[in-house]
Amino acid sequence: MKRKLLGTFLSVAMAASMLVGCGGGSSAPATTDTGAAEETATEAPAAEETTEEAATEETATEETATEDTAAGGGKVGVAMPTKDLQRWNQDGANMEQQLKDAGYEVDLQYASNDIATQVSQIENMISSGAQVLVIASIDGDSLGTVLEQAKEAGVSVIAYDRLIMNSDAVSYYATFDNYMVGTKQGEYIRDQLDLDNTDGPYNLEIFTGDPGDNNARFFYGGAMDVLKPYIDEGKLVVKSGQVEFDDVATANWATETAQSRMDAIISANYADGTKLDAVLCSNDSTALGATNSLEANYTGDWPIITGQDCDVANVKNMIAGKQSMSIFKDTRDLAAKTVEMVDAIMKGSDAPVNDTETYDNGTGVIPSYLCEPVFADVNNYKELLIDSGYYTEDQLQ
Repeated sequence: MKRKLLGTFLSVAMAASMLVGCGGGSSAPATTDTGAAEETATEAPAAEETTEEAATEETATEETATEDTAAGGGKVGVAMPTKDLQRWNQDGANMEQQLKDAGYEVDLQYASNDIATQVSQIENMISSGAQVLVIASIDGDSLGTVLEQAKEAGVSVIAYDRLIMNSDAVSYYATFDNYMVGTKQGEYIRDQLDLDNTDGPYNLEIFTGDPGDNNARFFYGGAMDVLKPYIDEGKLVVKSGQVEFDDVATANWATETAQSRMDAIISANYADGTKLDAVLCSNDSTALGATNSLEANYTGDWPIITGQDCDVANVKNMIAGKQSMSIFKDTRDLAAKTVEMVDAIMKGSDAPVNDTETYDNGTGVIPSYLCEPVFADVNNYKELLIDSGYYTEDQLQ
């Protein structure tokens, strides 16, 4: 009798709970079958045990996830702009390897210099569970909407090498001292022409990078702060008249674009044998374009040519006397520092920075870590590039 009363009581209780659980919506009628109720009553302890086991497993999973993050676990999305330039391939490979060595899952994507592709890749990284994004943007002003999604999802963002503009979702910036890059290029031209001790005039032409890349303005600004006083004095002459940033910018840092512009400059100003003394190029892809054009069209004494990144083709040109110098930015160092920043974020700490004043992205100053660049030329490239293991001698043959 007691067993039958218990079965009836449980049947009524189950019906009531079903109505509450459905929030007043339509539900199947509650059974009044005593046998079924008895069976349910018999199985109830097992169901409770299953719930307890699931809760225990969920707690264990959460604890494991926390331990994984503390030990270096978690997912990191790495968005690179393109594979067309050697340096981004090296940056991506260094970043991926060092993050994996630190215990992180890595989603590395290249966007073929297409903004829509990069946006889509970042969206996918967010939706697939990336906890930190490391982004070398194609256009520093193009990621506001997708980074708002990252912010809402609690995903931290490190701008890598190129500052992402006008987004308060950017937590940190990891880069080389880009103003110093330009300063070193300008100083190299100043010193090689001995501008402080000779009268000149010397002829100079200028090539910088993509107008959508915030770094290009720092490279240009650093170099021009050194060279502009000599231009104003008349000791340096830009015969093309192209001096302002907008006039000397090179879309996508493209070698072909730089080469085409140099073709036009030579044709209009140096085809009669006028000497070109120096070409300020902000990076190696623009330097390669200028060099290609000079080889095809210029007959005068070879000018000083600057560059940046120490790409293989440019180091070979440096050894051959066709390019004077290139700024060496050891991306292994930048990758290592970025991994330190990721690790700190994952563990709930502040990332290491050494600059909290310089880089304002339009929403405020972004805490930054700046690695120091050095210049390589024919006199020290072996020490910097070969002895350090960055390249092998065979690669530069």
